Amino acid sequence: MIGTMFLSAILIGYFLGAIPFGLLVGKAFAGADIRQIGSGKMGMTNVMRAAGIKAAALSLLLDMGKSAFAVLCAHIIFTTPYADYLGITSWRETAMVLAALSAITGHTWSVFLKFKGGRGVGAFIGGLMVMYWQAAVIGGLMMIFIGMRTKYMSMGSIIGAVSAFIVLMAFSILQIRFFGPYPSLVFVIYAMVGSIFIYVVHKDNIIRLFNGTERKMGASSSSGSSASGKTK
Repeated sequence: MIGTMFLSAILIGYFLGAIPFGLLVGKAFAGADIRQIGSGKMGMTNVMRAAGIKAAALSLLLDMGKSAFAVLCAHIIFTTPYADYLGITSWRETAMVLAALSAITGHTWSVFLKFKGGRGVGAFIGGLMVMYWQAAVIGGLMMIFIGMRTKYMSMGSIIGAVSAFIVLMAFSILQIRFFGPYPSLVFVIYAMVGSIFIYVVHKDNIIRLFNGTERKMGASSSSGSSASGKTK
């Protein structure tokens, strides 16, 4: 039975994460199919390229929301009286992590888009908002600050995710209570896995950053299919 409950959390996470909000927002705001623009990804940067900053902000919030909701669902599943009867409520945080990772997976390889999608940054931050909002806020602010400052959102995404992991790890090891309890080890593991994943899926961006060919935010999307246009 515990396996069924874990499977439910994973499937809910994946299918919520797979909802292509970037595509839907791009069509609603600009009548554009963002798969045909810029990098072709579902992330905030490509939505901004296609439909503007307001559409990009909405897309980011929706991507965060779907992951956050998946984590909340996992929390509820493992907090029910039945879960308490089975004595498995101690697995709640593990289920929350699996739901969040599944949401990131769904966003990156969406079943609704022939297993294509975004790079999972919004989903990563959204899941973390439910687990330990303090680290999510710090990571999110770092992402936005670095991205806006340098005009390279890929750089901001990587630094933001790593910052969230560092905060979680430090607070957990030092048992720092910052507007709430210090984070559990499974949440630290989530942030570590998530930040590594975000680094890996941005590897092509990193190469272009070193080569000086990464396109900045706000650059024309006319070269959407060019190598320099492939960002988050």
